[in-house]
Amino acid sequence: MLAALPAAAETASKPAAKPAPKSKPKAAAKARAARKPAVQPPFGERADVMAFADAQAESLGYRREELRALLALARPQPTVQRLILPGPPGQAKDWGAYRQRFIEPQRLQAGLAFWAQHEAALSRAEATYGVPAEVIASIIGVETFYGRIMGGFRALDALATLTFDYPSPLPPGARDRSPFFREELRQFLILARENGLDPLSLKGSYAGAMGWGQFMPGSWRRYAIDFDGDGHIDLIDSPVDAIGSVANFLREHGWQRGMPTHYEVQVPNDTAARAQLLISDVLPQLDARQFESVGAQLSPQGRAHNGPLALIELQMGGAAPIYVAGTQNFYTVTRYNQSSYYAMAVIEFASTLASWRRATGAPVATPASGPASGQ
Repeated sequence: MLAALPAAAETASKPAAKPAPKSKPKAAAKARAARKPAVQPPFGERADVMAFADAQAESLGYRREELRALLALARPQPTVQRLILPGPPGQAKDWGAYRQRFIEPQRLQAGLAFWAQHEAALSRAEATYGVPAEVIASIIGVETFYGRIMGGFRALDALATLTFDYPSPLPPGARDRSPFFREELRQFLILARENGLDPLSLKGSYAGAMGWGQFMPGSWRRYAIDFDGDGHIDLIDSPVDAIGSVANFLREHGWQRGMPTHYEVQVPNDTAARAQLLISDVLPQLDARQFESVGAQLSPQGRAHNGPLALIELQMGGAAPIYVAGTQNFYTVTRYNQSSYYAMAVIEFASTLASWRRATGAPVATPASGPASGQ
């Protein structure tokens, strides 16, 4: 395909055009106003929000007036509406750039310090749940830089915004996730009441995830545990509770003790054959024999793997993609964040962190029980 001409060259190739008439100031102002989204009244003045309070109060353990008053204190967040949407359509993904955001010296040094400080808790979590210490430490590092970045949005504001004011109209390829956030708002309100937490003081991400491990309210209620033994679950001020909760989350979502996360693979050159392997995305559905039947070449460990695999494609901007064969454990990491790029960042950070710790002479689990790929 021919490259587009620079603007100046394109203009020079055409006869001069008459200058367009300037739009009148009033017309321009009217056009700008039409493009702006309609300003919603405060949540406390909205019938849909108050109807939610009336319908949900009893099941959530609140008095109707109490829940009405609480939701009236929530504030719509335009920034949340902007951040929840996907990037521009057609924007090239780049695993190399994504990797550099997380696997960098400052975060790794913080990971070493975190592992040294919480070595006993990480070892206990690995023994109890079968998840390697470096994977647990990696998720906390990737999610919050070891507690340094836990989010500055009030969770009530973020969840109310995404429940009642999910962006509309949606760009191509995006879907309305307000039903998901409606349930998470319900879970948040129950969580606050059950644990005696002030719903107006809890802060988190733009999606409403909170604490060292960035748990959504529903995940907090289902998978968080009291790992420090003080009688209550605290994912915001107790990194030990976060360690146990991350490990429990992964175990409950299918983590298999001792299984590698992925294997090396050479994909077939044929586009149709590759498409056959990519059809299941991150969900492992094909065994090693099926991989090789269409021309993929697995490492010896991959060929010996007893269980389903998924072909994972990581795009590299304008360069050729990178491929690995993901196992159940790779898929489990994507249950924490539904992105193969996220999962690979967690896995590679964990592997690098373990290597750095090993270089200091500190004990690290044997490779057989760790997250590393099979060669």
